[in-house]
Amino acid sequence: MTSRIPRDSRLRLVGRAPLAAPVRTVAEGRPRRPAPRPPEGTPPPTELARAARTVLAGAAALARWSAEALRPAATGPLRTPPAPRGHEGTLSPAQAGKAAAALGLRPAEVRAHWDAARLAGLVETHGGHARPGWRLRAWDRDDMAVLRGWVALFDAWSLFHPAHAESATPIDPTAVAEVVEAMPQLLSVLQLSAGTAPREELLDLLDQRITELRDARCELPAPGLTVPAPAPLPELFDWALDRLAGVGALTLPEGDGGEIALTPLGSWAVWVKLEQICVAAQSPAGNIEQSAEDMLRGCVRLRPGEARAEYRAWIAARTVGTAVQELLDAARGDDALLRQLAFEALRAVGAPAEPGVREVSADLPLRPYALLWLAEQEGGDAEDAHALLTREESTWLWIDTAAALNDHGDTELLVRHIEAAHQPTIPALLDEVRAAGHPLTVQVLLALAAAHPDPALAKAVRRAAFQVHTGG
Repeated sequence: MTSRIPRDSRLRLVGRAPLAAPVRTVAEGRPRRPAPRPPEGTPPPTELARAARTVLAGAAALARWSAEALRPAATGPLRTPPAPRGHEGTLSPAQAGKAAAALGLRPAEVRAHWDAARLAGLVETHGGHARPGWRLRAWDRDDMAVLRGWVALFDAWSLFHPAHAESATPIDPTAVAEVVEAMPQLLSVLQLSAGTAPREELLDLLDQRITELRDARCELPAPGLTVPAPAPLPELFDWALDRLAGVGALTLPEGDGGEIALTPLGSWAVWVKLEQICVAAQSPAGNIEQSAEDMLRGCVRLRPGEARAEYRAWIAARTVGTAVQELLDAARGDDALLRQLAFEALRAVGAPAEPGVREVSADLPLRPYALLWLAEQEGGDAEDAHALLTREESTWLWIDTAAALNDHGDTELLVRHIEAAHQPTIPALLDEVRAAGHPLTVQVLLALAAAHPDPALAKAVRRAAFQVHTGG
């Protein structure tokens, strides 16, 4: 009852072994897209992670300080004061003063480091309070966790408030939105031109791009409405450059002349974004425009690598928040196979999916999957992660996985799935399965009885299915 099932494919048996695709498809004959290589001269991941740790050293130090200084108990949240929506988890002036004194920083630097810590996932906000993020625990040992945290900060560059960028003059929100929308093209041009370009050249390109965006919207003012004068573009450009330099993506020349340059981190991040666009344009199985449910169904018969490529292409064509929400909505349904596939796709999303997964970790259909997913994100082993589940949750997940195997049509793995159960005997397993309350219990037991070669065991399983059906 406790023998291991080999990890030979992508869907997971009760969080342990994956489910193999039983048939070969036309997609298997397609040429594989070679793994993309970063531009020549890009530092190795270890060096990039070292640079990211340097950029976020102050944020990491502040996150560690807050974990000890602001926590009322060993497992409690950081007590940050109430704040307007979108600003939850902000340090109070008194807390910022304590941090400044403890770390030898100015209050403005504390605010900048706190912004960076929140945006990079070193600090998380839950229920209006802040707490240390899982990425903080992995900070010193996991280079990819560090790089993902820095990329999250890079993606949110317009929200970052560097200490030296305090401005007494408010900036027009519409003009800011236009600059934020136009900057990715400028960064792409910068990356494709060996990473450097004169400031005036980039400013001219920004002006052209904003004009294109305004022309594409074709916005006409209402009759009698006075159109406000646009904000001075050079000031907005300097604001954007300052924010991007603050997150470590750019280096700026002194004075008005000179060239703006991408840092190695910035160049690598822009290359990653360009590759994501290329992947989205080369969806392996053509599901990129489909809903999450249809995309997942389209991946059922793909080989593991092809399915992961399809997940990544589908995700890259959407904002992360939209992709995560669609996948979780698909997982909430009655289809156990879709639930398994949805969490495989969420593994392709990685750390940015964590807030959404945490939100559903209290819902029974998704709770076991969410707890195992979160444990994996925190660096835990899938075998050990089962200790996080209650016996009832483990049994519920066992039934759900069996239902997915049945939908997948793999009777061999369905039979071997009995061996993956936590219960030591078949009678104990059937007792707990009958008590689990899973809506697909009868179908699962009947499928097991039909597939199992042992007549005595099959008879016992059919009897259990009858008892569940009749309420016995």
